[in-house]
Amino acid sequence: MAISDVPESTVTTATATVTTIQTDSDLRHSSLRHRPSATSTGGLFDAESAAQDAVRDSGSDDSLNGKNNKEVKDRKTDHAGIDNAVQNNVTDQENVTDVTDFKFTYRPSVPAHRRNKESPLSSGNIFRQSHAGLFNLCIVVLVAVNSRLIIENLMKYGWLIRSGFWFSSKSFRDWPLFMCCLSLAIFPLAAFVVEKLAQKKSISEPVVVLLHIVITTVAIIYPVLVILRCDSAFLSGATLMLLTCIVWLKLVSYAHTSYDMRALTVSNEKIAKGETVPDTLDMEYPHNVSFNSLAYFMVAPTLCYQPSYPRTPSVRKGWVCRQLLKLIIFTGVMGFIIEQYMNPIVQNSQHPLKGNFLYAIERILKLSVPNVYVWLCMFYCFFHLWLNILAELLRFGDREFYRDWWNAQTVEEYWRMWNMPVHKWMVRHVYFPCIRFGIPKGAAALIAFLVSAVFHELCIAVPCHMFKLWAFIGIMFQVPLVLITNYLKNKYKNSMVGNMIFWFIFCILGQPMCVLLYYHDLMNRKGEID
Repeated sequence: MAISDVPESTVTTATATVTTIQTDSDLRHSSLRHRPSATSTGGLFDAESAAQDAVRDSGSDDSLNGKNNKEVKDRKTDHAGIDNAVQNNVTDQENVTDVTDFKFTYRPSVPAHRRNKESPLSSGNIFRQSHAGLFNLCIVVLVAVNSRLIIENLMKYGWLIRSGFWFSSKSFRDWPLFMCCLSLAIFPLAAFVVEKLAQKKSISEPVVVLLHIVITTVAIIYPVLVILRCDSAFLSGATLMLLTCIVWLKLVSYAHTSYDMRALTVSNEKIAKGETVPDTLDMEYPHNVSFNSLAYFMVAPTLCYQPSYPRTPSVRKGWVCRQLLKLIIFTGVMGFIIEQYMNPIVQNSQHPLKGNFLYAIERILKLSVPNVYVWLCMFYCFFHLWLNILAELLRFGDREFYRDWWNAQTVEEYWRMWNMPVHKWMVRHVYFPCIRFGIPKGAAALIAFLVSAVFHELCIAVPCHMFKLWAFIGIMFQVPLVLITNYLKNKYKNSMVGNMIFWFIFCILGQPMCVLLYYHDLMNRKGEID
């Protein structure tokens, strides 16, 4: 008997139709492969349709042969009885389903191996499989292990959470920072006045550029001086510096975009006069200085200014409440990990560049696990929860605040995907302007990393009241890492190599090292002050 490549269920269903129209002699000589299966419902429907077709055929034959209507009626009655018998037979066949399955379908002679197959975990097949079950297992194991560690930590050390490191113990010590935060609104208002004067052509273009430089410079120096002169808590200073950097980036985007829109307006005026301009100049919307558009931009979750943005039709209030609840929960988890796990580890450590090398490695590895948890919680709270809540309240449509940076194969891909608002700002206002000025791509990318390094240092060093340049060095160290990971990706043609290097550098080595360096330098500074 020939072996068919068609699955057994298909063969059974297909052959059921054949057997329903066979004669008694054919059924006596048919093979086991052509016998009907109780699981094949197509044969029952085919038998019923065949009976109906016989009715139509017989009716047409009778009319052609001139037979009387009484015989035709009798035949239709007989076929109707056949249809009823077929329908009644369905119940009887369902009762013997298991018996006929084992008798005809699952014969020992039916081949069990039909084609070449690989194991699911083989190298050529592992990434084609779904690993949802293993992912669930990892979650269960992580929950079980970390629950045990939390219970063990609480039994051994007790409740270690304190508020002195995060918030000022004196309620009035941070009020200058709060007042400074409120006064940041003056700078967007000043930039709007400058643009309004420029639109009316009350001031020349060089004066407009000079005024914007003064506004942006004062906007970042003023909060730095306030923080350095006040003995505030770290969290208060870090929050003010983060808001200051955001305002500065928005002011630069507003000034740069308005400058470009004025240039496009001039080019359109030249076109109207019949003068030729480059084809690349395209005016998407007219240059109209609007206070409402600036106010919306200053609170919107974006760093790139444009007069209008894609908007959603309405605000989902229930969705916002659920996201706020998640934000509160994950913020509490992040604070618990920092105070209960990270603080004891760094307090019992030595300066990584001054103490024993092996001891420093042990502290870094021990700190890496809670550091990864805190970093992931921070990313989820800010980039996913908070920015989406803000976008929902403002009906801001473009919510691509991040991409799948966890799949980054190189360090370069990570920096392009993990913080999309900053990446778009860098590309729009730093990288491509450098390219248009004739700067090579490598130098333009180096300038972008330099700007990022300066702001990382400001956000950490200023609240700590010390400038050790650890954050600056850490960001600039990404430049050789970009070259190394790009080389490894091109050499090995394997996405896993670059991805593992990325995770090791950021989570195992880089961030824990920076935490220890800044902590011990901060403790040494406080010791000298005391």
